[in-house]
Amino acid sequence: MSIHREEAILFARSHIEEYISSLKKLVEIPSISTLPENQGDVQRAATELAYQMETLGLQNVQVMPTQRHPVVYGEDLSAGPDKPVVLIYGHYDVQPVDPLELWETPPFEPQVKGDFLVGRGTSDMKGQIAATLAAYHALRSTHGMPVNVKFIVEGEEEIGSPHLRNFVENHRQLLASDISLNPDAGMLAPHLPTIVYALRGLAFFELLVYGPSHDLHSGVFGGVIHNPAQVLCEVIAGLHDKNGTVTLPGFYDRVRPLPDWEKKELARLPLESEVLLEQTGVPALWGEAEFNFAERIGARPTLEVNGLYSGFTGQGSKTIIPSYAMAKISCRLVPDQNPHEVHEQLLHHLKNVMPSTVRWELKYLGGGNPCMTDIRHPANQALAAALETAWGTPPIYKREGGSVPVVGDFKEILGIETVLTGFGLPDDRIHSPNEHLHLPTWKKGIEALIHFFFNLAEQEGLKH
Repeated sequence: MSIHREEAILFARSHIEEYISSLKKLVEIPSISTLPENQGDVQRAATELAYQMETLGLQNVQVMPTQRHPVVYGEDLSAGPDKPVVLIYGHYDVQPVDPLELWETPPFEPQVKGDFLVGRGTSDMKGQIAATLAAYHALRSTHGMPVNVKFIVEGEEEIGSPHLRNFVENHRQLLASDISLNPDAGMLAPHLPTIVYALRGLAFFELLVYGPSHDLHSGVFGGVIHNPAQVLCEVIAGLHDKNGTVTLPGFYDRVRPLPDWEKKELARLPLESEVLLEQTGVPALWGEAEFNFAERIGARPTLEVNGLYSGFTGQGSKTIIPSYAMAKISCRLVPDQNPHEVHEQLLHHLKNVMPSTVRWELKYLGGGNPCMTDIRHPANQALAAALETAWGTPPIYKREGGSVPVVGDFKEILGIETVLTGFGLPDDRIHSPNEHLHLPTWKKGIEALIHFFFNLAEQEGLKH
């Protein structure tokens, strides 16, 4: 290890409590992007993040408005024009905390419990932003950044990044870079550093089924009025067959078959049934039997019901035929599926199966394209070497089941590839009560990022 690397890593270790304290300040702000009542908190989180970025030494820090929640930008171009520019992506918004009663500690009062920092956003993804800023600070405070960096941290990822694409299109020159780093992907286990080379896309919908003009007495009208809740349940039940395969006509037409090398690579992933059962708490697993677990999670598209609502849901009884029923539905997509084509497929299917006894409406709430990065790309090689140095073992490569639409947008608009990693773990309970961050893994991640930036400076073929 070079003396410069060693000094940066020792600096990061000696300032780790400061980095945890800064992370706590971010987590304390309930930046829930989907709830109108938290709009001020989202703005407050952006302001706090900008303050931290300036304090750590970034220049040209700006809180930049969009049509809803702002983007925070900062840069350090002191490495010079002969060094690559890395565009670092993150998001500071978080998911709602419901059900609140299941939290063991208040979600926005972060607490260290053993090896974990508990609180909403600790893992997804304020903790990942904090790790990247910590690595930057350690490098800048010792011998300076070996590469140029630009940070773009948005406040709408948890609602599908509806305005980020336009932001990127309108700020091409500001964001011009050679490669992007996205630390929002995570690891499979504390001892398994991970590089994600593919992301699933997303298409999100709201399906509304309307029956009577108002709730009806089920005794007076039951038997002559088609209940919209029943219609919705029957339609949803028909979206999969008994094997778990999606029944939308044409849904799989664009799905790429897996080559042999990728099947072998995915087979290396430690996704055993016992592990998945322990992580999820379900009594048994489900899905397309002809594909292994890693293929189902990362290489196969899915259709999921994310929420259902109809009629009376309070305690006790209220015997009604509800006036409407609603379902939230999302599809995770793989190369080369397109969210707008899936929208048309779902529309076509609903037109064929909806009975004439109800009215219905399908709202397209947003989506993003799937994407893949070559694992042989110089930036992926720099990241692989960095992870191996920090963990003492080569990383594993996986397809991510989740979606990060900005990766495809960066490739299409800015012409750059993205390397994906992160230091969250599968059992961090992101999007659920008692979200937490494994601090030993997070600390190793900071050191891996320091190595990554040094490795990038030594790579050839990165400059545009």
